[in-house]
Order: sequence, then C-alpha cells, then structure tokens
Amino acid sequence: MHTQVKFNNANALFSKSLKLKVNQYFQQDLIKKTGNRKLIIKAIILLTSLAVLYSVLVFVQPHWAISVILCVLLGINFAAIGFNIMHDAGHNSFSDNKKVNTVLSYSLNLLGGNIFFWKIKHNIAHHTFTNINGEDHDIDVKFMRIHPDQSLKKYHRFQPVYFIFLYSISYLAWIFFQDYEKYFKQRFGTSSDKFTFPVKEKVIFWISKFLHFQLFITLPMLVVGVVPALVGFLIASVVCGICLATVFQLAHVVDKTEFKTIANHRVEEEWMIHQLQSTANFATNSKLLVWLLGGLNFQVEHHLFPKVSHIHYPQLNKILKSTCLEFNVKYNEYRTFFSALHSHIRVIKMMAH
Repeated sequence: MHTQVKFNNANALFSKSLKLKVNQYFQQDLIKKTGNRKLIIKAIILLTSLAVLYSVLVFVQPHWAISVILCVLLGINFAAIGFNIMHDAGHNSFSDNKKVNTVLSYSLNLLGGNIFFWKIKHNIAHHTFTNINGEDHDIDVKFMRIHPDQSLKKYHRFQPVYFIFLYSISYLAWIFFQDYEKYFKQRFGTSSDKFTFPVKEKVIFWISKFLHFQLFITLPMLVVGVVPALVGFLIASVVCGICLATVFQLAHVVDKTEFKTIANHRVEEEWMIHQLQSTANFATNSKLLVWLLGGLNFQVEHHLFPKVSHIHYPQLNKILKSTCLEFNVKYNEYRTFFSALHSHIRVIKMMAH
C-alpha cells in the first residue's frame, strides 16, 4: 500500500478544535461512541428480513410478479446490511465489544464479499487518501474516468450512457471476479504494493465463498429451478450493486468535491480539511435514507470520525457545521438525493471529454 502521501498537519487548528468539541459532546453526557439499542434493533430487523425474504422466495415460491418485487427488496436488504451492520462493525464502531464487531463484520462474507480485503482497501486506502488518484482504489473504476489525472480513453466519451450498467454489475463483479483477482495477485490495483495474506484468511476466504454459493445459487436452483433461481439472484444483485455504487459515488464523485493532483507526495491541507474537500453529504433531512443508508449520507462525519457509530452522525453534523463556520472552512452538502445524483452525472459527463 502506498503511504508516501503526507498531509500538512503542522498547524491543524481546525482539526484540534473539532476533535475537542466532539470529545466533549461524548464525555459530558457519558455517551459511548459505538452503537446503542437503536442500532441493535436495526440489525435484528435487517437480518430477520433477510431470512424471511430468502425463505419466502425459496420455499414458499409466490407468483412470479410478487417474487420479482421480493427480489428487488432482497437486493435493497443486501445493501442495507452492508451499510448498517457490516460497515459499522468493519470500522469497529458497532459495539464496544471487539468480538461482536468481528462477528458482525463477517456479514460481508455471508453476502459473498470478503471483510479482510474490504478492511485494507476501504479503512486504510480510501479513508486516508480520499479522491487521490493512485492511492484511493475506490475511484479506480474499470472503464470509468472519474479523476482528471486518469488517462482519457476513446470509450470514456460513452460513460454517461454505460455508467448505470457498470453500477448494476458492480456487486456481481466484486464477489465473483475482483475478490479472486485480489486473492491471486495479492494487490488492490496495478500501482499498489503486495499485501500480506495470512493462511487463516485464505481458509476463511474459500469457506465463506463456498457457503455463499451454496446458499444463494445451489440451494435455490435445486428447490426453485435453475432459471428462476438465477434470474432471482441476478435481480437482487443488480439492485444491490446500484445501491452500493450510487451511495458511494454521491459522497465523493460530485461537482462540489475536489480531485487533487498531488505534487511531491504532499497535500497542502491538514488531513481533516482534505476530507471535507473530497467528501459531500446528501439528503441529511430524510429520515428514511438516514435509516436505510446507515448514515452514509452523512459521509463527511463518517470520514472525519470513522470509529464513531453512524447513529451519532446527526449530532456530530451540528458540531461540524458550527466549527466550519468558525474557521471559514467549506462544508459540502446536497439538500436532496436527486440534486446529488444530478451533480454526479455532471461529473461523469465532464470526465468523458
């Protein structure tokens, strides 16, 4: 993993002030930074709905039209488990019990992914070097040009047309291709160093991939039939892929966020200000979206305080906004989901030329 990029944290007055206020908020009311009863209830609802949707689709087998709707809901459910349970647990912010976090983070493996890869790629590369080309592998999307430093290919001019197709296959590509690519190459990108891969993690990789395949492909094919099972899984996977890709892109690839060209491996700003420049919030007033997205529409707060559970983001948002005003630091937010989506499409069009 490249870690030569340095941030200018010498006079980090904004960061010091913000951290102090946030710590005071948690200390004065004796609030834990991890999840609370609300989050546990949400996790139970999401995992129960996964079991119910799966059981109805496989063993009850309702009319095909109802099954299609249930497969769409299953795809949303996959994404919601990722946003709410896996994401907090993967950042060790779901519970103050490390074992609980470890167990719940494996919900990603249950859904076909791999938590070991995710933690390196997401927690280290993306969270530290957000929107920096060659360092943040989350903006390194095959067939897409997102950053001005990425070379322009002829086919990129069509990306405003085909991007939705790429988003729709992103989950399938992740679990059935990219994970295996990482496994055998032991790299996250062409420019990244090899990572160490413990034997225990290799064993977990194969066992969880095998179990996922049996649960979501083999068993449904045996019970429901080959074609309905594959069509159902495809619908759920496409919906999940669109949800995951869109939520990530609306937080970083919009016209209010910055994509820096780094000279001499140095960022001029302090790390927290860099996070504010490269990240945006959207639709923070929508209670439904806040619930479903695990607070990932409060992406700015998440990037500044990744070890704090998402249930605290609305409160942190108030502290952040007042501190930004005090230090005259720009804070990026789109009022609605669709205004952020339009902004994202504008960036895709701009990067196509």
